[in-house]
Amino acid sequence: MTMKKLTWIICGFSASCLTVPVLAVVLPSSLGTNGIDALKLHQSPYNLLGRKIAIGQVEIGRPGMFGWDKAVSKNRAVSLAAVFLRNAPAKSNNGVDPHAYNVAGVMVSRDKALRGVAPEAKLYSSAVGSTKSMGQPEECLSAQHIAVQNGGDVRAINFSFGEPLNRDPRPEAILDGNALLTLCVDWSSRVHDVLYAIAGNQGKGGIPIPTDNYNAINVAFSSRRGGIFNKVDVSNLAGVNQGVSGRLAGREFNIDGRRSVGIVAPGSNIAMLNPDGKLNKVTGTSFAAPHLTATVALLQEFGDRQLRTKQPNWSIDSRRQQVMKAVLLNSADKVQDSGDGLKLGMTRTLIDKQNQDWLSSDAYQNPKIPLDAQMGTGHLNAFRAYQQFSAGEWQPNAPIPAIGWDYRQVDVGKSVDYELAKPLKQNSFVAITLSWNRLVELNDTNKNQQFDVGENFRDRGLNNLDLYLVKADAKSTEPGVICSSISEIDSVEHLFCPVPANGNYKIRVQFKKQVNEATQPYALAWWTVPTN
Repeated sequence: MTMKKLTWIICGFSASCLTVPVLAVVLPSSLGTNGIDALKLHQSPYNLLGRKIAIGQVEIGRPGMFGWDKAVSKNRAVSLAAVFLRNAPAKSNNGVDPHAYNVAGVMVSRDKALRGVAPEAKLYSSAVGSTKSMGQPEECLSAQHIAVQNGGDVRAINFSFGEPLNRDPRPEAILDGNALLTLCVDWSSRVHDVLYAIAGNQGKGGIPIPTDNYNAINVAFSSRRGGIFNKVDVSNLAGVNQGVSGRLAGREFNIDGRRSVGIVAPGSNIAMLNPDGKLNKVTGTSFAAPHLTATVALLQEFGDRQLRTKQPNWSIDSRRQQVMKAVLLNSADKVQDSGDGLKLGMTRTLIDKQNQDWLSSDAYQNPKIPLDAQMGTGHLNAFRAYQQFSAGEWQPNAPIPAIGWDYRQVDVGKSVDYELAKPLKQNSFVAITLSWNRLVELNDTNKNQQFDVGENFRDRGLNNLDLYLVKADAKSTEPGVICSSISEIDSVEHLFCPVPANGNYKIRVQFKKQVNEATQPYALAWWTVPTN
């Protein structure tokens, strides 16, 4: 059987995205229990399909739109809300790209056999256009245009493309968070309140910009072992701890050792429909990121349902990008639960390229490292994310339940304590994630409150927040710390640690060091096991 090769800067591959005709036997879906477990949410009693939720896609090309582009004249599987060329309506039959169509299919395909994660979501897609004449300013323009669609209510935007450093105009460009597109992503995350899912850098000489962002989630991709998506695929760029040469440090990895991978999602041999309706298998981080983007649509449909019916412990904070980030990262699968619930009911053990699990990682052992270099916080699990999110928002002014989330702010030099209502069970694990934004502002020279080509951004840096699990009777001045996440360089803190003894505990968020504003908004998500 011949193998076709499509080479893209967009693929998340520095090499080629392999596009192979699918065999008669279609591989198990990445949406089932062996993947992200989203199909369960499509069914009763959840009935979540992403209805009325807007999500976005930015790439070099765009998916074809039925009734507009000849390429998809015989295929209605992927329904789109609108298509654009940068910040203008797309021209019929121009810029249509099979890669973008495959990515869109992961999110919103309505094909009965190859359903997308959120088939009823409203997908807005923009093509940047030819990379010869376009660069980061046009890519930022495209992202901004998508972010303001649907009346300014777009919940997540997918980037299955990126920029190589050799195209960055800065002299001696490195991954320091200061490329224009990276600054744009962090600015838009905050200003438009949208979660960006970024295809993780993959392979030497790949697409590192904007993987040096702070406010988005970078996605690495998993492959199947025994039918289960549970191994970081070998094509993902290895982590810092695998001995980075000086040539790669700062060019393929963030400077200062800041981790770039936030989460892992399926991306190997994903069965997809091409624009002509034929089956295909695709591989790369390009196809992992849209699993995350569309999972946001499922969660947001649930959140809006809660708001509409005025449920208790629910507020418009549920739409915030930091909340989505904390919920998705905190609910990720790390190590399979043995059936006693002590490992939070996790469904698989994810292993890295060296066949090590999260409990062998420096992120587990070192409180200054919140994310594993290859695995982030673990493997995306849409159903667990639903469980985390549906537990509701709980404020620190009263004892909190075993699972939940919150959004608020903390002042410099102060801390916020969340006391758990029930004692925690000995040897059970606690998962807690804290998320906040780097402050990037637009240098808006023409004062029109939007980015225009020729304008740039100001990086005001990252305030330093820390996260602790402490004994309930510990005063703010006392240690009493059971475990902590105290990175000085990350915009996320993440705890996954065992409880030493039955007892009462509390979660502490501390504003350690001010770099920009004296008050820092944050999102917190937690998952614990109470004693019976």
